[in-house]
Amino acid sequence: MKIQSIPKRGRKNGVIYSETRNGNVARSYEPPSNPRTAQQQAHRRNYRTVLGRWGTLNDDQQAAWRVVAANKWFVNDEGRQVRLNCYNFFASLNIRRADLNLPQFDLPPAEPSFIKNPIDELTVRFAGGVPTIMLHVPSPPAEHTLVYGAAPVRSGVRSVQHFHFLGLLPPPKDGWSDITALYVARFGVPKPNWAVWIRTCQHIDGYIDAPIALRFRLPAATA
Repeated sequence: MKIQSIPKRGRKNGVIYSETRNGNVARSYEPPSNPRTAQQQAHRRNYRTVLGRWGTLNDDQQAAWRVVAANKWFVNDEGRQVRLNCYNFFASLNIRRADLNLPQFDLPPAEPSFIKNPIDELTVRFAGGVPTIMLHVPSPPAEHTLVYGAAPVRSGVRSVQHFHFLGLLPPPKDGWSDITALYVARFGVPKPNWAVWIRTCQHIDGYIDAPIALRFRLPAATA
């Protein structure tokens, strides 16, 4: 009987294989959840619409995207520097614009110059046991600042990978922006002694800067 080799990494027959510092690991593959939220469905519509628009551009317009994309690095939604071809560059900028209900571009905009993201602290305040999730904004950020959140995790977790777009940064008051409604609408009220993770980045004309991730551990007792 022929025995197939076990891969070091990747997915095979419903099992995901990976290499870790503790050795090779195998776990069952679980399909990603598909909650079909209104935001998720709107993003999918924007995705299809933007991709369909590429074919409506004339040769000169497509060539302009090709010239800008050549030999250039871009920050993707995970904060990594990546290379994009003209089609993916067009899609990336315009899908971000569409998700914010902003006009789309037929020609590539000039690359903006970002100021340093001023958001430097995440905290959770309590009044009568009710949490208020706040971001410190000591100076004005870019016009459109995107707020992402991760589901609450146990306090010992030191890194998270999956952030979800929550919305635009609410206008700050006295240097603090209240993002409670954005976070609770997606994840509910975080539990005592768990940790909240927030990531922010600035957006100008479809470009984004490198995101900043912040963590706050809730106290054990919130009363």
